[in-house]
This record gives sequence, C-alpha cells and structure tokens, in this order.
Amino acid sequence: MEFRAERGAFAEAVAWAARALPARSPVPVLGGLLLETDAGRLTVSGFDFETAARIEADAETAASGRVLVLGRRLLDICRVLPEGPVSCALEGTRFTVEAGGTEFGLSTLPLDEYPALPVTPPSYGAVDAAAFATAVGQVAVAAGRDDTLPVLTGVQLRLEGEEMTVSASDRYRYAVRRLPWKPEAGAGGGPVETLLPARRLLDVARSLARCGSVRIGLDPSASAGGGLVGFEGGPMRSVVRRLDGRLPGYGSLFELTGATVAEVECGALAEAVRRVSVVAEANSPVRLDFSAGDGSVRVRAGYGDDVAAQRLPAGLTGAEEVTVSFNPAYLLDALNSFEGPGLRMELLGAGQRALLSAVAEEGAFVSHRHLLMSVKQLV
Repeated sequence: MEFRAERGAFAEAVAWAARALPARSPVPVLGGLLLETDAGRLTVSGFDFETAARIEADAETAASGRVLVLGRRLLDICRVLPEGPVSCALEGTRFTVEAGGTEFGLSTLPLDEYPALPVTPPSYGAVDAAAFATAVGQVAVAAGRDDTLPVLTGVQLRLEGEEMTVSASDRYRYAVRRLPWKPEAGAGGGPVETLLPARRLLDVARSLARCGSVRIGLDPSASAGGGLVGFEGGPMRSVVRRLDGRLPGYGSLFELTGATVAEVECGALAEAVRRVSVVAEANSPVRLDFSAGDGSVRVRAGYGDDVAAQRLPAGLTGAEEVTVSFNPAYLLDALNSFEGPGLRMELLGAGQRALLSAVAEEGAFVSHRHLLMSVKQLV
C-alpha cells in the first residue's frame, strides 16, 4: 500500500472518521482507523459497533491496499504535519507518514480482527443539511443523560409525507422541531419513526452541516430498535444504530387550554437569566414575574440578602399577573435553542407546564416548540 495526498484533505478525512472512535474500548482494534486505497481514492473508516464513519478523499495511489492503524495517534500526527503533500506507505507491519522532510512511523493493528463495517441502508429521502443540523441541535438539549433510561437519551425522527419531525424529551422538558424533507420516489406509505442516540446524531448532523443535502437511509420495515440509519453527504457517510423503543407522544402535552400568553425578547431574557443566576444556589429556581399593568417581566433569583433582579419589557395576555419559576439551566437551554428575536410563552402557572415558541404572525407555521415544567417552589 502506498499513496500520496494533500495535507488538508488527508487531515480532514482522518479527523472526520475519528469521530466514530470509542473513548475507551475493551476491544483494541476498535481504536484503529481503516485506510483503504484503490484507483486514485483514499477511504478512511472508523467503527465502534454503535456508529460507523466513512469518508473518501482524492489521492495518488502507487499501490492499492488496506491498513489498520491507531486512530488517535494518526489524528495527532495529522495535526502537526507541515504543509504540502503527504506520502504514506505500508512497509511490512510499519506504516509511515512523511511530509516536508518529517517522517512518522506507526505500528499496525491486525486487520483480520477488525469487524466488518455495516452496510449503509438504502436511501429513504433527503433533507437540507444546514436545516437538519440546526433542528437536531435545537431539540437535543432536551434529551436525557441518564443511561439507565436509554429511550430518553435519544432524538426521535418521524418521517411523514414531505415533513420531518425531530423531537427529544427527558421527562422534564420536551422539544419538537418540524422541517421540510424530500422522500425518495416510492418511499410513501405511513409515517416512519426511528430513535437515535442524541449525542451521536448531533455529532453526525453537525459534521454534515455544510454538505448542502443529507441523504438518510433506513429500512422502514425494520423493528423500532436494533436497526441502522445511514447519513450521507458528499464524500462522507455515517451509520448509527437505533435505540429500542420510542418517545411518548406530545400532542396532549402541548395543548395548554386557558394559558396566559407572554411575549418577550428572547435574547434579552436569556441574558437576564444568565446574569441573575450567579447568585442562585444549586437547584435554586429563577422566578419570572409578568405584569400586564406595566408591560414588564421581573427576572429574579436568590434568597434573603443574596438576590439579583432585572426588569425587561414584556407583553401579557389573558391575566393581569402571572408568576412562574424554572430551573435556570433548563430555561437557558430552551431560550438558547431559538433563532428568532421574539419569544412566545404559554403559561399555566407555578408548578405546571409552559410552552415556548417563536413569535409568529397569525396563522403562520410554528416549526419549533419547547415544553418546560415550571417548579412549584417560588423565590
């Protein structure tokens, strides 16, 4: 095996495939990156049984072949390579990397012990890459982090007609984002749902954000768990294993009959929450006092003499006053997930649900909503 590639393309390919390397694994070969060359192409792959990443790059191939090398070591080498072309070769059990007069040698891992890479499922449709990355980022903040409840650590994709719905919940909050999607011809039928690990899906979506379009591959006839979902954008392909189960429905949760509606500037509220939270003890809530009389909201945190407060302009409809309190971290996660300046808050009162969405014109499509539970304890 022998090839020559531009430093930038080689380093980018190694860095992208290294996303699939496990932080630690009892199987040493899973810490390796698989490099394959053939007919002017270099393919770099990583795999940890849950996620596989594969990318192709241009290369001058003097001799075709395959080699498995320590992935993080190769990644570190790529970070310090001098500018210019990179020459790589396999000499027995030693893999060499040379650029600008600097040469590195790497021992290789046994190829026969490396598991077969999963086959990407057939394409089911495509979605705008940047919009998909944004949508996953907006809802992933609501996914749980308790691995004893794996279903709640996932992000659910629902594909129906020409719409994709992305959602996540950890029982205390529920985020939903809808966006357009283009199904393949013949991919009709009923809705298809799949649940994927939030952290892995977020990483994949962000890494493909500049690809223009992301093709999603899946087998809709597969069971809800145990299957694979493929993502492909440009020369990059990734496969993620599904989680068993599905998220609970959110339809009735988002129906807040008789709610008081508040409107406030989202960025200003986020900054006020961040500012007053510096005096809040651990797990201490931030209180929002809305008043229709003076058209304001008072953001307050702390107890006794250790308090902080800030007043902001806000509109209120449906009541003269309403007071709600939230976990400041959860509230900031929600506020930071919105893109537009205006925020609409539907409030039922202390200790009850609150639904956040972007301010939209009457009858306009609301694509992103975030449900939070307010806390009973008031500051």
